[in-house]
Amino acid sequence: MEEVTGAQLIAESLKSQKVEYMFGIVGVPIIEVAMAAQAAGIRYVGMRNEQAACYAASAVGYLTGRPGACLVVSGPGLIHALGGMANANVNCWPVVVIGGSSDQNQETAGAFQEFPQVEACRLYSKFSARPSSLEAIPSVVEKAVRTSMYGRPGACYVDIAGDMVNAKVDRSKVRVLSCCPTPPVSVADQGAITEAISVLKEAKRPLVIIGKGAAYGRAETALREFVEMSGLPFLPTPMGKGVLPDDHPNCVAAARSRALLQADVVLLLGARLNWMLHFGLPPRFNPDVKIIQVDLCAEEMGNNVRPAVALLGDINAIVTQLLERVHEDGWKYSSDTEWWSALKDKIAANAKISKALALQSTVPMNYYTVFHHVSQLLPPDCIIVSEGANTMDIGRTMLNNYLPRHRLDAGTFGTMGVGLGFAIAAATVEKSENSKGQRIVCVEGDSAFGFSGMEVETMCRYNLPVVIIVVNNNGIYSGVDPETWKEMGKASSLKWFPAFYQL
Repeated sequence: MEEVTGAQLIAESLKSQKVEYMFGIVGVPIIEVAMAAQAAGIRYVGMRNEQAACYAASAVGYLTGRPGACLVVSGPGLIHALGGMANANVNCWPVVVIGGSSDQNQETAGAFQEFPQVEACRLYSKFSARPSSLEAIPSVVEKAVRTSMYGRPGACYVDIAGDMVNAKVDRSKVRVLSCCPTPPVSVADQGAITEAISVLKEAKRPLVIIGKGAAYGRAETALREFVEMSGLPFLPTPMGKGVLPDDHPNCVAAARSRALLQADVVLLLGARLNWMLHFGLPPRFNPDVKIIQVDLCAEEMGNNVRPAVALLGDINAIVTQLLERVHEDGWKYSSDTEWWSALKDKIAANAKISKALALQSTVPMNYYTVFHHVSQLLPPDCIIVSEGANTMDIGRTMLNNYLPRHRLDAGTFGTMGVGLGFAIAAATVEKSENSKGQRIVCVEGDSAFGFSGMEVETMCRYNLPVVIIVVNNNGIYSGVDPETWKEMGKASSLKWFPAFYQL
């Protein structure tokens, strides 16, 4: 009779589901889980904070298409990871969090770090459960991995009671589950495809918006063919950059405001009409704009703006359908239209302004000057991780991406502190899967860097190929000058406003 421990079952179950990377911090009761994971061939990275560990694990999900695992201790350790779970859910990235918890026979007795972890995680995940027995571990892990990827990707949580980690069971009593396949691919209704092409043909000022869903959906090849065959201008969202190269002649990112405001038809590919796209509403969008919405989540259809055409399904499959129809019809949007002329004029005007700012020799340097010099040194295949306020926003316009999934930033949740965790994830994946070992360049505002700065030690410990650039403007910590503070006091509705003290 061969016996196997709970820790071994967790590790073997993750490995059998093709979970290749684990990030976490070891401690009671999950030390043996980390050891078993490494014995099973999972790449384990010991982090300095559970929040950064969860950010890293979720970034692996985005970069590889299969969830990374985040391993945390009970109570405070799990609570620290909740931010990463929420960020993964909002960004629609798959991640599986494995959390140790107090022994089952001590529940409600005030056990060490006792906390209602399964219940707490339900608010921040698609699936949250504790295996009822050692025999149930493989099925719960399989469901967590599958649920994290299927439908709209997101976070899943598996709770492991402390007394289950080292408990043993006869291996013959444990059901062996095969690896869950990649999510099934669904295509859009052919009638809806015909309608979408008809709407595009009638457009005077069409625009394609490329979101990070297109990057996650590996739609870059079909999308490039579609854009070049149709002749349509495109605008990437921040993490949609690189799905098609930023220097592509059809990219109108430098005329973003005009493109959004004046487009009469928008083909929305893997992006949501949330705050990042001004909800698709005036004054940033044309009040009469027609939206062709492509999404894998039916619940997303019609959020804020009802689409003229809804195309539900896998983004790569749907873009391929659109491409085939454009090819059959032999249709192409003319490059000699007033719309293309207006966009090109705006791009040229904005480029002139940016260049003038970039070539200034003020001390201290402005952001444009900083990023101008940085951009000249970046290899075209590097992965750029960016976070901050002005650092991220202006850096997005100045630092080009040429390959898909080569930009990671604060994302839909606007989360500060993700940068170093994301960089560790990208570097770990590159080091394991890419013989070239692409360079990871982490461009941080000084305030953003402060959230996870100790993860530099993690990078050094694992000899990861990361370059960190901190744009130091003394961030939120420099405060404001006395005169500005006085003006703020005058404008404040507070009856009492603190005096300005300079230490």
